[in-house]
Amino acid sequence: MPSPFPGMNPYLEQEDLWQDFHDSMIPAIRDAVAPQVRPEYIVKIEQQIFIHEPDANELIFFGKGDVGLTRRQVRIRTGSTALAMTAPARIRIPSIEFEKHPFLEIRDRKNRELVTVLELLSPTNKKNGPDREQYLAKRGKLLRGNVHFIEIDLLRGWPRMPMEPESACDYCIMVSRAEERPEASFWPLKLRDRLPNLPVPLRDPSPDAHIDLQEILHGVYDRAGYADHVYEGTPTPRLSRKDASWARSLL
Repeated sequence: MPSPFPGMNPYLEQEDLWQDFHDSMIPAIRDAVAPQVRPEYIVKIEQQIFIHEPDANELIFFGKGDVGLTRRQVRIRTGSTALAMTAPARIRIPSIEFEKHPFLEIRDRKNRELVTVLELLSPTNKKNGPDREQYLAKRGKLLRGNVHFIEIDLLRGWPRMPMEPESACDYCIMVSRAEERPEASFWPLKLRDRLPNLPVPLRDPSPDAHIDLQEILHGVYDRAGYADHVYEGTPTPRLSRKDASWARSLL
């Protein structure tokens, strides 16, 4: 069954659900685009990796190592001579977290040149800090190049990506055609708005592909069985009193 919400389902924004939803949407979008662009183009799922090193108060260690540094003396006999050597110290190795962020690339089949990139933003991209800076650097490089760029933001939390003028909205989508920059098409969306049917620009003379983002969301929602458990939590961030009352009326 489809999601009961006419647009984005705010319950999918919960922290323990978002990664699964995000990682399900990307291949679903690929499945919708690929038949429209074959055989001239290849649609690939790629990954950007974010490396998270915990601070000293949040260290998590590999395995079951326990005590700290110790040294001991050992004796090695070579012929008739005994040599005293210091054994190596014992240390613990902290675990470094790797977060994989899938996105879509559309490439020309003949020369493998990059044509279009589609990103579905995650909290990693939006929260202030080094991960956001890493994403903005990648975004800036794409926008300075000759690549079409689609950016889908279905998260109400955290700062929006830089744009002018800023828009008051719950969700937003940008389609930036290389030949139209610095201008881009922009969809500012409220909680109750249907997600749009988006153009996916390609190279001339190929016509745009299209993705019905709302229908793709409904399909992911149904196949994942989200209806069985997502409503046990609360949307993140919390809805206003008016929107919360409206949301409950749909469930």
